[in-house]
Amino acid sequence: MSYKYINEIASPENLQKFLEFVDLAAGVSQNVNNVWDIGDKLRDSHQMQLCLQAIKQDPASAKMLEEKYIGPTYDIENMLKMPKGSLGWTYGKVMSTLGHDPQFYRLRPSLEEDIDYIASRIRKTHDIHHMITGFSLDNLGELGVISVTVAQTRYPTFLLLDLLGLLMTFFTSDKLYSEELELTEKGKTLAYKFELLSAGIKMGQEAKPLFPVKWEEGFERPLDEWREELNIKPFVDGPFSWYSHPQLKAAIS
Repeated sequence: MSYKYINEIASPENLQKFLEFVDLAAGVSQNVNNVWDIGDKLRDSHQMQLCLQAIKQDPASAKMLEEKYIGPTYDIENMLKMPKGSLGWTYGKVMSTLGHDPQFYRLRPSLEEDIDYIASRIRKTHDIHHMITGFSLDNLGELGVISVTVAQTRYPTFLLLDLLGLLMTFFTSDKLYSEELELTEKGKTLAYKFELLSAGIKMGQEAKPLFPVKWEEGFERPLDEWREELNIKPFVDGPFSWYSHPQLKAAIS
C-alpha cells in the first residue's frame, strides 16, 4: 500500500531523527543532559529560528538578546541567608532539600549567537520558573513548567518534549484518570498530561514575559512580589505543585 501523504515526510533521514529524539526524551527523567542534547540537535533548526522570531517580538526580550545577560552562578549558601520568603531563599531551600545541583544547566560554549544565548538563558532559569509558577520539580509538574516557556517563546526543545510526552503517554498509559488513583498513577495518565500542559500554556499566555527578567538581581525580593508583578497565579496546592511535597512544605514553613 502506498501512503500518499506520509511518504512526503517519512524519509529515512527524518525517521532516524525522530527516533533519536524519542530515545533522548524517554531518558530525560534519568538524565537531564538528554534535554540539553535535544536542544543541541535543534540548534540549527527552522523551529529555533521561529523561537528567535517570537522572542524578538517582545521589546524587553529583544533588549535582553542584545545585552546577552547571563548573570552570576547560583550560590545556595548565600541564598539561604536571604530574607525568608524571598525568591533566593525559597530557591535555596527547595534545591538544598531535594539535593539538586544548582549548576545543573549546561551553557553553550559561546553566547555570541542569539540562538546560543537563548538556549543558555532558558536552561539556567528553568528551575527559577519552577519557584515562580509552583509547578513541581518532578515528572508530575515538569510538562507544566516547560509549557509556560513554550507559550511565551516557542522554545523548540520544550515544545518537542511536550509533544513527545503526550505521544509516549498515549502508547504506554494503561489507566484512565480517576480521583481514586494514587498521585503517581494519576501522573501517568493522558488526561493528567493534557491538563498539565493546558495549565502551563494558560499561565504563560496570561503572564508577562519571563525571558527578559534578571532574576539574579532580585533574589532578595519576596517571591509573592515577583508573582504579582509578573501576573503569575502559582499552583500552591494540588498534584501539580511543589508545595504539595511534604519535605518542601516543611522546609519553607
